[in-house]
Amino acid sequence: MDKKVIIFEVEGGTDKGPDGYRPDTMPMVDALKQRGQDAEVLFFDVTKKQAIFEYVKEHGVAYVSRINPGNLQHEEEYFEMLRELCQAGIIGMPHPDAMISYGSKDVLSKLTTTNLVPDDTFAYYTIEAFKTQFPISLAVTERVLKQNRGSTGEGIWRVNVVDPLAEGVTAVPLDAQIKCTEAKDNHVEYWQLGDFMTFCEQYITGANGMLIDMRFLPRITEGEIRLLMLRDHPVHVVHKKPAETKDAFSATLFSGAHYRYDQPEEWPELVENFLAQLPHVTSLLGNHDLPLIWTADFMLDTNEAGEDCYILGEMNCSCVGFTSELSLAQQVAEEIVMCMDERTEVVAQSEPPV
Repeated sequence: MDKKVIIFEVEGGTDKGPDGYRPDTMPMVDALKQRGQDAEVLFFDVTKKQAIFEYVKEHGVAYVSRINPGNLQHEEEYFEMLRELCQAGIIGMPHPDAMISYGSKDVLSKLTTTNLVPDDTFAYYTIEAFKTQFPISLAVTERVLKQNRGSTGEGIWRVNVVDPLAEGVTAVPLDAQIKCTEAKDNHVEYWQLGDFMTFCEQYITGANGMLIDMRFLPRITEGEIRLLMLRDHPVHVVHKKPAETKDAFSATLFSGAHYRYDQPEEWPELVENFLAQLPHVTSLLGNHDLPLIWTADFMLDTNEAGEDCYILGEMNCSCVGFTSELSLAQQVAEEIVMCMDERTEVVAQSEPPV
């Protein structure tokens, strides 16, 4: 094809190799060119936003966003440009609104009508809602609070009441002592509930501030299971087992978790159920095209029948890397070409006959 696939990056950041690119970017470019599809990397610069837009509109057929949000200082301006490109007919991989829908922690509260998320999962967008509901949730069972911002377990707290509540108490008193373990490094802090909730207000205030409140799943010690997806195709499963130390529940490498890479066929129940739920998930999250490269993280639980089930803990599609398995670039390129072919076919079918 004459027009190019544009891969967006941003200069700088710890995710870059010696050549200045993400290590998984140039393998994608090379794999596309092997298939006869030209591709080019552009670095987003907010001062050159209009020039970049005009260039991609003129020379591009699709874009692939490969920018880590932590390295992007002008996210709103970047998303605005991507929306304008999609409106101009450029194929978005993914559309910026899909990035927001699939990447935000409140995806959990939006999916409580599926069998992937317990119905006692809450999203707090205001301090008032947090102060009203969280003491009630905590009175029922041990909880996990997740901030919308942050990474590697920062601002994710496992919270439980130290002393049993008196019979009939439906909300934990603000002066009750609680034990709080942060996923970042599994360190433990003891607080009074009221003081801890005041501390957590920082997670709710500011741009994109919010907290997710979900029940703690004890079987997290058996490991978190990550599905790596190319659109609607599972590529592999990463089994992330927390460190075998007291209070450990974090599945990040930083906290000492151990990772194992499996084939999707080794997790048939998880994969089959998730794919069965996927049309409903897509509908609940805005009916956007599925992201090109994305992940869904699950934890084991036991249902009322005593059977294993899998609970969704998070999804991510902003800039999922595959630097440890660069051979996946071939599959990614194949998926990009397939997506463009599908879009061309849809456009052709929608055009009136001559």
